[in-house]
Amino acid sequence: MLLKKKIPMKYVLGKIKIELFLVILYVISFEIFLYYYGTNAINIPIAIPTIIGTIISLLLAFKSNQAYDRWWEARIIWGAIVNDSRTLIRQVIAFYKDPDFSVEANDFKENFAKRQAAWCYSLSQSLRGKDPLKAVKQILSDEDFKYIKKHKHVPNAILLLHSKDLKKANEQGKINTYQQVEIDNTLTRLCDSMGKCERIKNTIFPTTYSMYIRFTLCLFIILLPFGLTDLLGWLQIPLVTTIGAAFFLIEKMAIHLQDPFENRPTDTPMTAISSTIEKNLVQMVNEFRDEFETPAKKPEVELHHIQPVKNSYFVL
Repeated sequence: MLLKKKIPMKYVLGKIKIELFLVILYVISFEIFLYYYGTNAINIPIAIPTIIGTIISLLLAFKSNQAYDRWWEARIIWGAIVNDSRTLIRQVIAFYKDPDFSVEANDFKENFAKRQAAWCYSLSQSLRGKDPLKAVKQILSDEDFKYIKKHKHVPNAILLLHSKDLKKANEQGKINTYQQVEIDNTLTRLCDSMGKCERIKNTIFPTTYSMYIRFTLCLFIILLPFGLTDLLGWLQIPLVTTIGAAFFLIEKMAIHLQDPFENRPTDTPMTAISSTIEKNLVQMVNEFRDEFETPAKKPEVELHHIQPVKNSYFVL
């Protein structure tokens, strides 16, 4: 994502290049027609385009506000995913009983952390309409990967693996029932966040509202040259083009913000957030493991087999 970088103007204008071309073509054709077949009968009061422009401004303001609310809600949800992912691994590390610091317990915690990172990657790819299996193949174990391949909803299958491991740990006495319930509450919050993202993804903005805005905007562009003919003449070509570009850019901005999971520069940076989560979880597991590992002794430097004798000298 490019949220912190300057988006090039070429990219911005490229989103409305067709509309911009049609506006320029229309205004130039209008002026050519007026130049050869000049008549005052086509003039209309400037107040008419002004009223239509005011209506468009209100419609675009409402749509932009609603689109930004969807974009901001998506960012809040992924912020909650970051917090809940850290909480999940912290609970697993703290609750899992392992007085002997066995390799089995360390593998359990490490697999749990990798599986949670895989959940974040798979969710981001699913929301973008891409294959979630490609993003997690290198993270999950062969057994876990073989299990999730059987499911159409990969993130949900990973949460199910979490629950199965917790149930097995409870049966083995590694965690008690209350701890299992507490961790399960964290998994429930992650599942809720996943559902909220899917709701934003699958709930489209009302199509009729977008059609009304586009129709009114086209009507405004068509009528605007009629009101500026006596005032500006040929100078209305750059003016109408600039006004039209401004309105079309605002409309396009609202369209992009209302779909925050389409892998565009203005979308929620899910891949970057997932990468941060993975680094945090792996570091948490490694730091906990390093606390109980006995520091390795530094190897003694092997001395040469001929050693100088103390308080002695050699005569050559």
